Amino acid sequence: MASGGEGVTVWYQREVPLKSRSRGCHYITDEIDKACAEELNKIKVGVANIHIMFFINDNDPGYNFMVNIFLFFFRKDMEMVLNKVVPESWNYKHSLEGPDDMPAHAKAAMMGSSLSIPITNGKFNLGTWQGVWLCEHRDSGGSRKLIVTMNGLKK
Repeated sequence: MASGGEGVTVWYQREVPLKSRSRGCHYITDEIDKACAEELNKIKVGVANIHIMFFINDNDPGYNFMVNIFLFFFRKDMEMVLNKVVPESWNYKHSLEGPDDMPAHAKAAMMGSSLSIPITNGKFNLGTWQGVWLCEHRDSGGSRKLIVTMNGLKK
């Protein structure tokens, strides 16, 4: 574990484009790690804020299962829970873009559009089973863009 102390504080910001994904929950920690590796490696101790630019999507700190079968079931279970909490079958007034439009807004509002992750010795400091997930609430959501802002003590 890195400890704080005196030193130079640095700030970095990077846009991370994400390809279009199908409806459901998608593990994206590795994509963010890869895109931000240069900046992360310069920070001894700090924090990263990850913000998604498009409102109808969100990031959710979740669990990173190492075995693909567990990953598959987690994704399916999370989608089932979200659909039970905010069903598409309700008579929504806002449905200009289709029946998944308002439920997607409601799910995103519940989950938020940004999260913070500690940085320790140039890496995201996540628990063994934690990761960053993109929860796509639309049937055809399109590409997304993350803004990752990192700050902390320079190594």
